[in-house]
Amino acid sequence: MQTHRRATLSVAIITLNEEANLPRTLASIAWADEIVIVDSGSTDTTRAIGQSHGARVVTEPWRGFAAQKNFALSLCTSDWVLSLDADESVSPELAASIQKTIASSPLHTGYALPRRNLFLGRWIRHGGYYPDTKLRLFPRGQANFQETPVHETATFAGNIQTLDGDLLHDAYPTLTSYLNHMQRYSTLGARIAVARGRTGRGLVSFLDGVLLNPLVTFLYNYILRAGFLDGREGLLLHLYHSAYVSWKYAKAWESSRRKIP
Repeated sequence: MQTHRRATLSVAIITLNEEANLPRTLASIAWADEIVIVDSGSTDTTRAIGQSHGARVVTEPWRGFAAQKNFALSLCTSDWVLSLDADESVSPELAASIQKTIASSPLHTGYALPRRNLFLGRWIRHGGYYPDTKLRLFPRGQANFQETPVHETATFAGNIQTLDGDLLHDAYPTLTSYLNHMQRYSTLGARIAVARGRTGRGLVSFLDGVLLNPLVTFLYNYILRAGFLDGREGLLLHLYHSAYVSWKYAKAWESSRRKIP
């Protein structure tokens, strides 16, 4: 009598000094068949934490967000792969949904996960921040991340469906951590803007980038998309996100200005 083999799941995570987040993440996926952590040189206890949870920890010099994640995917050996960031954890409802799905789904379907973003500990429900679905679960070898400087996204050629349950994203527990992230991301975003010709050399394009675009972004997300319903945290999030947009185009202008003869 032939028995049906149980489908297996690998979880791929990239890390750098994630000792504050990793225990929460690993505890939420303790049921996975394999956990692969690609660490780019942590100086804290990240690697030890991973090993203590039974993860396979591989040290790899930083390649960039997409390339690093693709390398982690290449190390996975299970039928299915779940790609997580170190500051994300799987809710019990999502864990049950994933386990049920991989037990019965064909190996040509990818799954997007609703993501619940937390800012200063508050679930941001409005302003375009929820459900923030991300393609993260797919058959091994059938998806990869696009090579962009930041905000890398997974691509999958087959059918994509959305699972029940939330992926919990505790990205910004403090204002300092948020502002530091936006500082780095605005630099990367400026490179993209320059590559697309958004240099702000003309007065109109300069004002559009550093003043008008941030203002419209704030009004659209905070007012029209009801970001104000998320209280003080919502106000701070949308205000400083708009500042990030201004920084991005200001840095693009500054970079282009240096190159002007």
